[in-house]
Amino acid sequence: MAEKELDPLVKAWRSASPNIVRFWWDVDRAAKKAVFQKEKAKVQNITFRYESGFLFITLPSGRELAYVKPREGLNKFGEPSITYEGMGGTKKWERLETYGPKIVENIVQGISRDILCYAMRNLKEKRICMHIHDELVIEAPATVEIEEICEVMGQTPPWAEGLVLRADGYVTPWYKKD
Repeated sequence: MAEKELDPLVKAWRSASPNIVRFWWDVDRAAKKAVFQKEKAKVQNITFRYESGFLFITLPSGRELAYVKPREGLNKFGEPSITYEGMGGTKKWERLETYGPKIVENIVQGISRDILCYAMRNLKEKRICMHIHDELVIEAPATVEIEEICEVMGQTPPWAEGLVLRADGYVTPWYKKD
């Protein structure tokens, strides 16, 4: 698609998803407050704090994401933004810029990982061979019911009360992408 074709789609999606857009900018403000003012901030059940040269984001599970040496910078629009040190496109450490929607992407990935790990702990009696993003690969005898495994994977962690989860699965003699 051409760039000019994307803009109306982006605007329509944002208009249809006001809670997500609001969350992006609430996270942006909280992260900036932590980095720029060195004050703890909270958005729902996610905490932001600056400590010892790191921006820490505490996820609902209690695990933390860390941004190295965050500081105030200016984005391409001349507005204040957060920059931090990380791996850039050159695979070398460099100063990177971030903002609310990108931070939310990292938060969602982190929470997703924590949910998968919760399921893995609940399935510790099974032979988990590997995991890929949101998938588990389990070697099991033919007598094991896939519905039983899906039920366990769909259990909500105590720290995510109210979150509705569901898992799907399939049986195959060797691993393949569904």
